[in-house]
Parts: sequence; C-alpha cells; structure tokens
Amino acid sequence: MHRPPGGGRHEWLASGARRGYTGVVPETSAYQLAIELARIAHDNKAEGVVVLDLRGISSVTDFTVIATGTSDRQIRAVADRAAEYGTRIGERPYGVSGYENARWILVDFVNVVFHVFTKAYRDYYDLELLWGDAPRLDWARSESA
Repeated sequence: MHRPPGGGRHEWLASGARRGYTGVVPETSAYQLAIELARIAHDNKAEGVVVLDLRGISSVTDFTVIATGTSDRQIRAVADRAAEYGTRIGERPYGVSGYENARWILVDFVNVVFHVFTKAYRDYYDLELLWGDAPRLDWARSESA
C-alpha cells in the first residue's frame, strides 16, 4: 500500500483534520463536480442518486456519487455523460472500470468517484452501508432554478 511521506496510516487518515476540514461543505471544485454528476445521473433517469461526503473519512477520495440504472444501455449512457461532462470542464476521468459488462461502472475523477450500478449489484455491494457515517449531500436543483 502506498503511503504518503511523513506518516503512517492513521496520520494519513487524520490528514483531513490537518487540512482544516470542519464538516462544513465549502464550494470546492470537487464538491461542485459531485453535485453536477448527481444531477447528470438524475437527468439521465438514473434512480436512487446519492452524494456522500467522504472528506475526513476516506484517504482515497473526497466525494462519491452513487446511482442505479435499469439496463446496461442506460448505465453506459449515464457513465458516458458523466465522463463527457468531466472532460468538458477540464476534469478528465483518471480511469473507467466495468464498462464492458455494465453491471457496475466506476468513473474515477480522483477527488470524486462516480458509481453507476444495476440494482442487484448496488444492493450486494451496499456502498451506502460501507460509508454509513458519511454525510449525504443535497444535490437537487432548487424549484426556482
């Protein structure tokens, strides 16, 4: 396992506190990307869209977006729209996994990880339970927008 210079695992995990993480969601580019990816998933008819704030909890990413698609075609389309949006704003995905079988596609933007699952895979892997202590963020557009 790769560790950053100057500390062990616990120091690495606590680095969120040293960076000044207070639990208040600032308008960061990663935050804005996560919110927009959730909206893209919703606009493309994905179900059960959730944004989890993992800052101070995970050393791997700051936010994760989770959505469910109803067919392999829809799951690919949602992942494609997410990757296209990221590329358009200068946040080209670091990697995409699972595209061929389209049961769980992961689009990795590093600070934001975007997951689109079939219902069966989402229920089985249950990332919301894994990150149960992570705050859920409101991503819905306001009615006046």
